[in-house]
Amino acid sequence: MDVTRKVILSAKDVEVKFRVRGNYLTAIRGVSLDLYEGETFAIVGESGSGKSVFTKTFTGMLETNGTISGGSVMFHDKDLTKLKKDKDWEGIRGAKISTIFQDPMTSLNPIRTIGSQITEVIEKHQGISKAEAKQQAIDMMERVGIPNAADRFNEYPFQYSGGMRQRIVIAIALSCHPEILICDEPTTALDVTIQAQIITLIRDLQKELKFTTLYITHDLGVVANVADRVGVMYGGQIVEYGTVEEIFFDPRHPYTWALLSSLPQLGVKGEDLYYITGTPPSLYNKIQGDAFAPRNEHALKIDFEEEPPFFKVTDTHYAKTWLMDPRAPKLEKPEVIRDLHEKIRKMTDEGGAFHVG
Repeated sequence: MDVTRKVILSAKDVEVKFRVRGNYLTAIRGVSLDLYEGETFAIVGESGSGKSVFTKTFTGMLETNGTISGGSVMFHDKDLTKLKKDKDWEGIRGAKISTIFQDPMTSLNPIRTIGSQITEVIEKHQGISKAEAKQQAIDMMERVGIPNAADRFNEYPFQYSGGMRQRIVIAIALSCHPEILICDEPTTALDVTIQAQIITLIRDLQKELKFTTLYITHDLGVVANVADRVGVMYGGQIVEYGTVEEIFFDPRHPYTWALLSSLPQLGVKGEDLYYITGTPPSLYNKIQGDAFAPRNEHALKIDFEEEPPFFKVTDTHYAKTWLMDPRAPKLEKPEVIRDLHEKIRKMTDEGGAFHVG
């Protein structure tokens, strides 16, 4: 990844709190991230790690009991954390930053035609006539691979398959040519063959339309196939980030080791698959030290006492773990993810779809 590329969005020390039954839960704890123009960045981590909550701060879509309690999100010259009302977001949400969600059935209105749902967005953000909006909608439907788009313009979501509905969700998200497309688990509800088609479609459209893509996923196979850079989230923080090659082939945080060790593709016949023991931390309580320490078999005493800083691995690779401190004992990463490059190459040669970069 060329770090000299233009930064299109810059989040700094973002903190998000939710009020739940009279208590406050800190879901995002001081997260910073720069997105570069034209790149594909993937945020990966277990459910509840904060992936979706963090990116909702880019579109003003936090739940009503959530507030951004610290930090900034700069998009061009505008701090998105200062936008409070829906009206303030009109020129950003959908127009400049769009989101694809994981379940197309909940993203589409079942009692409105497909065409009307696309044209509504185009008319709202572009201020053009109904006839022009309809033609743009049909063009976008064709672009995302809907056959006989003009004939299917007036059909309803139930008349489309799951994969076709997700293509329509993509068409809606891209109808105003946004600068950033957030893909929140966009293939989770689809079967494997359709997943591959949707991922390829998004990648091809990105090349054509020149937008930046931000993937949110727990699927490392998807990450390996689409990402330029990766951020690993745990306990409301990014704990490691780097190029996709650095994260897969030279991971430094024990949580990243654990995620990679959990890849089903690395399973050995007759042996149990690796899994991460324990549970994620409660975010109602103030976390002391490294949030992953209670689940980390390599944890040091300081991990339970003091939060680690980011340690530099390369100009593009940083890890938030005390194991990177020069005083820490030198540990080998787990056996299962050693020589991962060779293992992935072998899986690819044997006909798998799994590859990095």
